[in-house]
Amino acid sequence: MDFDGVDISPAVANLVTSNVRIRPATVRDAPILSRLCAQLGYPDTAGFMEKRIKQLSQQPNSAVLLAHRGDHVFGFMVLNFIPQLALAGDFCRISYLCVEEDERSIGVGSLLEQAAEIQARARNCDRIELHCHSRRAQAHQFYLQHDYEESPKYFIKLLDN
Repeated sequence: MDFDGVDISPAVANLVTSNVRIRPATVRDAPILSRLCAQLGYPDTAGFMEKRIKQLSQQPNSAVLLAHRGDHVFGFMVLNFIPQLALAGDFCRISYLCVEEDERSIGVGSLLEQAAEIQARARNCDRIELHCHSRRAQAHQFYLQHDYEESPKYFIKLLDN
């Protein structure tokens, strides 16, 4: 998935023409995904990352997409598509989005976000939603700049296993 022939913004087009590409993740990507997850505050994912990549890649309503330049992977995003009972359009949820610290603020996150939008529209979604921890102020600014609106209530119940 390299967006050839797709209407994308000029900033994203510049990234695509500078050899930044988007592709689905494979189990070979488990080590880099674990490293990127650690940058998000999830340090202990190496033991189950391959299993999760396999699981998500087999789900028709999920996608794990990577930003890369050749063999160098420096960003990823996990999408979940959620059918809605009472609404005509479905939801696309960005479950995770991370760009390598030294690749931030050059448009890679915008490329991934635009990939989410393209995927969401193709799947008849009428919105993209995400949860972003309150401590991630820089990420909040990124989403606001990409026309996301803050929705202030989010409830969570942790389950003991």
